[in-house]
Amino acid sequence: MRLALNVVFSSVAGYLLGVETVSWSTLILLAVGGYFMVGASNAYNQIIERDLDKLMDRTKDRPIPSGRMSVNTAFAIATFFTIAGISILYTINPQTAMFGAISIFIYVSLYTPLKTKTPLSVFVGAIPGAIPFMLGWVAATNNFGIEPGTLFMIQFFWQFPHFWAIGWFLFDDYKKGGFFMLPTGKRDQGTAVQIIIYTLWTVVTSLIPVFGVTGKLYLTPVSGVITLFLGLILIRSAIRLYKIRDVKTAKQLMLMSVLYITLLQVIYVVDKFVRIWI
Repeated sequence: MRLALNVVFSSVAGYLLGVETVSWSTLILLAVGGYFMVGASNAYNQIIERDLDKLMDRTKDRPIPSGRMSVNTAFAIATFFTIAGISILYTINPQTAMFGAISIFIYVSLYTPLKTKTPLSVFVGAIPGAIPFMLGWVAATNNFGIEPGTLFMIQFFWQFPHFWAIGWFLFDDYKKGGFFMLPTGKRDQGTAVQIIIYTLWTVVTSLIPVFGVTGKLYLTPVSGVITLFLGLILIRSAIRLYKIRDVKTAKQLMLMSVLYITLLQVIYVVDKFVRIWI
């Protein structure tokens, strides 16, 4: 539920950034369609990983491994969500439906099976994870250009410190299921260094719209300074993990990453509408 709501929030933020006149009907369709798409991806994922989910504390109580739901029922739900999600997004425009379908395909057909084979799965999973922010812009404009590309890039780089922090504090549980999500496969200095690198890239890409090189996507210097301040806090959290390397610090980084992307999207949207009103 939390993941789905985060995706919907990102999509709505992207829509508000791209639209000239807000259409509440389109906004609702985007939210509902996006919710169905995430639900479909999660359902397929839980069907595929049902035996592995039984092995991990955080997933053993999910509907299928706990025995509360059959695989056939879950598949019916996943199929309905897929058809409903793509259909709803298609009513907005075909490009939005296309990117939604791509997101499901990559998540289910590539990311999910790769999770037990290579840490590179995180790179693959970052693609569908980064689509919602740009999906909103495409829904608003029926166009893919530098603006949604920038939004995609921001959320793409953000995935790495976020999910590697999760992989760090859930390392032992993931290990039970055969998942090795960290880039080096260990909670070591190498992983911590890569977390810092991708955190830096996240902050840098977040500031690109300040320089007026991303078309209609623009961020004023004032909002840029606020974004930079948030970024420095995120970088500080990543550096603390490098120094301390414990579960508590990894959890703090994960929470800070969620706060960062949420506030970033709020700042972007508020900045746009303040400029319009002024």
